[in-house]
Amino acid sequence: MEKKPPIQSNPSFLPVIKKPAAIVTDDGGLTCHAAIVSRELGTPCVIGTKIATKVLKDGDMVEVDANTGIVKILGKK
Repeated sequence: MEKKPPIQSNPSFLPVIKKPAAIVTDDGGLTCHAAIVSRELGTPCVIGTKIATKVLKDGDMVEVDANTGIVKILGKK
């Protein structure tokens, strides 16, 4: 199985980044693009999970607590 390279956020993603209720990433730190944009938009963000894109799929219902960094799966699609 070929490993896909990570998707890096960049300014062209801004229209898409405005849509979700929260942002969860595999990689990044306090100064990564996703963290900065989420702060500016007031969108909750959990960065650096290492496994979010492996565990979460489109349509999954999740609860994101950005204060504690906990992402809870409420329902799978």
